[in-house]
Amino acid sequence: MAANRIRKLAAGGIALSGTVALASWVFEDDNHTKKQFGLHFRDADYLKTKPVKPLPTRSEQLKALEDEIYDVLVIGGGATGAGCALDSVSRGLKTALVELDDFSSGTSSRSTKLLHGGVRYLQKAIFNFDIEQYKIVKEALHERSNLLETAPHLCYPLPIMLPVYSWWQIPYYWSGIKMYDLVAGSKCIRRSYVVSKKKAIELFPMLRKDKLCGAIVYYDGQHNDARTNIAIVLTATRLGATVANHVRVVSLMKNKDNEGQEKISGARVRDEITGKEWEIRAKCVINATGPFTDSIREMDQQAVNKICAPSSAIAGTTDTPCEVTHHPSPTEAEIEFILGEIRSCLSPHIQVRRSDVLSAWSGIRPLVSDPNKPDSQSLVRNHNVHVSDSGLVTIAGGKWTTYRSMAMETLDAAVKTCNLPAVRGSATDGLLLEGAHSWTPTMFITLVQDFGLESEVAKHLSETYGDQAFSVAKLATSTGKRWPIFGNRLHEQFPYIDAEVRYAIKEYACTAVDVIARRLRLAFLNVQAAEEALPRIISIMAEELQWSEDEQKRQHAEAVKFFREEMSHRVNRQSRDKMPINLSHEEISNYMKRFQALDWDKKGYISIKDISRGFEVYFLSSLYILAGTFCLRSLRPAESAMVGLSSKGHALAAAGVDFGRHISRY
Repeated sequence: MAANRIRKLAAGGIALSGTVALASWVFEDDNHTKKQFGLHFRDADYLKTKPVKPLPTRSEQLKALEDEIYDVLVIGGGATGAGCALDSVSRGLKTALVELDDFSSGTSSRSTKLLHGGVRYLQKAIFNFDIEQYKIVKEALHERSNLLETAPHLCYPLPIMLPVYSWWQIPYYWSGIKMYDLVAGSKCIRRSYVVSKKKAIELFPMLRKDKLCGAIVYYDGQHNDARTNIAIVLTATRLGATVANHVRVVSLMKNKDNEGQEKISGARVRDEITGKEWEIRAKCVINATGPFTDSIREMDQQAVNKICAPSSAIAGTTDTPCEVTHHPSPTEAEIEFILGEIRSCLSPHIQVRRSDVLSAWSGIRPLVSDPNKPDSQSLVRNHNVHVSDSGLVTIAGGKWTTYRSMAMETLDAAVKTCNLPAVRGSATDGLLLEGAHSWTPTMFITLVQDFGLESEVAKHLSETYGDQAFSVAKLATSTGKRWPIFGNRLHEQFPYIDAEVRYAIKEYACTAVDVIARRLRLAFLNVQAAEEALPRIISIMAEELQWSEDEQKRQHAEAVKFFREEMSHRVNRQSRDKMPINLSHEEISNYMKRFQALDWDKKGYISIKDISRGFEVYFLSSLYILAGTFCLRSLRPAESAMVGLSSKGHALAAAGVDFGRHISRY
């Protein structure tokens, strides 16, 4: 026991010594951060000036893709692809981007929502003396800071509390987290600190208390990943890029150069909405398709060594090798694993149940493969830029936080390989994204005052659209109430309003899933609420896009399929069927009747709205009984003027009593 404690104390001491020893190196290295991860071009007016170019319609974008010749064609509309398009257009290059599904429909909308340097990577850098791991952390911390500055309405500091259950872990973890602060240097969000057991429980009352020694609080960033992705796309569009979602690359085009070698010259694509095919001509094609990287490379060259090792991840930090699919879905085993981890952190009396899960999703991480390392946790989540003999530029790997630096490196390679006529270097470090130019944390107050919106709705619009929230608010319809004046909610429990659906179409949303999963994000917050809001969303889109009844039904079916298959909105039938039910046939029949009475629209489940409606009906029936009883007791039949009312009272009371009895049975 004593030897074990000595070893643990030694580990803490080594970590503390490492912190002190590396501090000078970190501070010295921080002076070179901009040189390593910064930019080629920086002009305050260019970075901060709000683009005035209006967003073209999707049809206008598609026509441009048919008619124009581009310097750069980016395949993939996730974070990396959008970043490449923005970096390209910032250099003055004529840029196009196509995405098979919707912008951020893949891994980029299924992330942990964190903007982080990687505490675990820093641990490996220190204990393995790995300079490459250190550089990854340093780069990510710089990019974290950049996102917090360029999209402050979407990205914000996040305090993270690390509970400590052994006394020796306090110096061990403290030194590691302090090293994280030191590596961040001037980009540190806020300094980490230690809190006592009492303070930790005060901050997090549900925390498991036995053997708790205290906690360490440090800061990283958090963001609305899908909205950040869309903001990058829209920023590129306003700067002149041509973008189109729901456009599939069918094949790559090639022409022979002056030396007789085949070089990439564009791509043949198909609009998945209309089925129309055409060719996009471009001097350079960039493959930024995440886990589908190798499928595009195989269009260029059939026999290729795969460079992407996809792994599936859900909430937490788990990685499991998986097959590449456009529709990843978490398994019940994965969900239960995460729930088990959550339970281990909470007090025993806190019951975390499967039914508490409002939404669950799975994303595929495009890790760069390394045959010398046996598991995905050993893989460095760094990126790799590869250029084929025919000139196809591929960017693979990386993570959300470093999307910008990855894009910058990719365009550096593209400009060099394809001899592109860039008028300047990369200008994306410090370039404000869509909605950030005049946004302030108190902007929502003006929205309340100018448009008569609820405070919660105004704050949501401000933190989702930034200074574009005013454009959204202008599309809001009247509520017909004294307050709020404008802004009809799509669901009573969430601040999303009808105007957002109309604005989503301006942001190139083409399907109901585009709106509810990427523009509103409701599907990721509460999938049942998303399904309840779905009919209203489809109705608004039908008005704007002239959908037929058949198309509305198809959109509804596709959205429900998305909820069931990708957001885990389904009953775990296998587990349910194994559970014993000790009820008589009469009891089962009674419960079924009660369920059917509440599930008035035959959805197959009972929502909060159904329960509220049930209470309203019961309340009204009680009023009927009281009103009828009052009439019977207070009216005298001899008063002829009141006889009719008395008769109504009899009828009302009878109806109320009968209805009350009916309700009480269910």
